[in-house]
Amino acid sequence: MSDGTEAPTGQWFTSLDGTRWWFDSGSLALDFTYTGPLGVAEAATDSPDETLRSPADLTSWLAGRLPGTEAGDRDLADAVTLRGAIGRLALASSADDPANARDIDLLNLYAATPDIPPRLAGGTLQAGRTEPRAAQALSTIARDAVALLSGSTPGRIRGCDAEDCDMIYLDTSRAGNRRWCSMQRCGNRHKVRAHRARTAGQAAPR
Repeated sequence: MSDGTEAPTGQWFTSLDGTRWWFDSGSLALDFTYTGPLGVAEAATDSPDETLRSPADLTSWLAGRLPGTEAGDRDLADAVTLRGAIGRLALASSADDPANARDIDLLNLYAATPDIPPRLAGGTLQAGRTEPRAAQALSTIARDAVALLSGSTPGRIRGCDAEDCDMIYLDTSRAGNRRWCSMQRCGNRHKVRAHRARTAGQAAPR
């Protein structure tokens, strides 16, 4: 993002059966919420979904998306707090429920701190810090969440159509008709079930 481009979205997950699948939430902020159980207020160290168990984990997650220095204990605590607020606000938006004012205040607080400024590559002078702080990366994520939840994408924060899936995402498709969290997971499961149903129907006695 230091060259003015947007941070990439999407990340790999591993199911309980060991299957790896790609989930692109369509948003940096939503991707961030899935570093742990969606919407939880504290680090869920007893949950297999929790990936931010140490400052090093936060540093690693940020490294592939936003430039920054190594995260510390304070950064980790802030990250978990911000993550929970974004997750709860996104869940409320996907269900068309009212947003919690305290979560809005938390999000605005983090968004108001200095973020990672865009920078055009090719110059001869270094403006600002060589490597932004992890706190600036969190502010950038918060600002992305503000843009996501501010109404610029009405009705586009949705839940996966699969009955046994509770993932939410930003539908960035041109037609606005995305149905699944991932074609590799729920989309393929639906295709398999539909095929089995058709095959069973064809084999049924007349």
